[in-house]
Amino acid sequence: MSRRTVFAAGLTVFALFVGSESISAMRGAREVPAQWSAVAGFGAAPGQPDGLSVVVPAPRPAPSVDDTNDSRPPPAGTATPGASPRPTVDPGLLQRRTGNRQVAITFDDGPHPQWTPLILDELRTAGVKATFCLVGAQVRRYPALVTRIVREGHTLCNHSWGHELDLGLLPEAEIRANLLRTTKEIHRVVPGAPVEHFRHPAGAWTPAAVAVADELGMVSLDWDVDPRDWDKPTKDQLIEHIQTESRLGSVILLHDGGGDRSATVAALPTILQELRQRYGIMPLGANLSP
Repeated sequence: MSRRTVFAAGLTVFALFVGSESISAMRGAREVPAQWSAVAGFGAAPGQPDGLSVVVPAPRPAPSVDDTNDSRPPPAGTATPGASPRPTVDPGLLQRRTGNRQVAITFDDGPHPQWTPLILDELRTAGVKATFCLVGAQVRRYPALVTRIVREGHTLCNHSWGHELDLGLLPEAEIRANLLRTTKEIHRVVPGAPVEHFRHPAGAWTPAAVAVADELGMVSLDWDVDPRDWDKPTKDQLIEHIQTESRLGSVILLHDGGGDRSATVAALPTILQELRQRYGIMPLGANLSP
């Protein structure tokens, strides 16, 4: 065999070796787990040589939101990553009790064309008056229900225009405009109806929200019993929670809007009967009924 033939054979073996190593390296680079994505960058990640791409977890899709599930913000004083802590509010500035023996039942997020009439029917059958915390946009959509609420002797509470969870974090001028718009819409439907309370959506109170409500002549209405009927409990779970947690002067939070309230409607007859027998039930604020 000539020297030329030997040299050519050596080059072939070397090429095959290098090629296989290159292919293995390329295959390893492509076999990234499906839950990760490669993001090219000009800078280097800590501990990585300059100019290398950084592999980071692929972002998860945002959870879908529908009208059957309520979103609740973090409790006051807590923070989400990268956000400032929510300002805390002096509990003494919030009304969480009725101030006497009787308890109060409040309904948030309505009026709703399906659930509000059913709840009003149960209240009328039981001879009980409640307080409805109204969302301004819902008042505009369903004015006849607001008229019925007032006509049947229930009282009204301002619950913001569009159930804005972070309303209290806005400048005071924007909070004021929101609350004034809501009360104006209520008075367009039921002129002269007292609106003596404001309840911040989800109870996400801030000093600014309380201050604006006070300036507008409204008491900041909170609660001390929350059976979380927005979290899809059963009828029996609702009844048990309210039986266990209620006491003299409790303000009880329920909902007539914002999602499926069938369990709330089903539980109401038992809840109303027991609370009326144990404590008595009163509305909060004044009403226009005779």
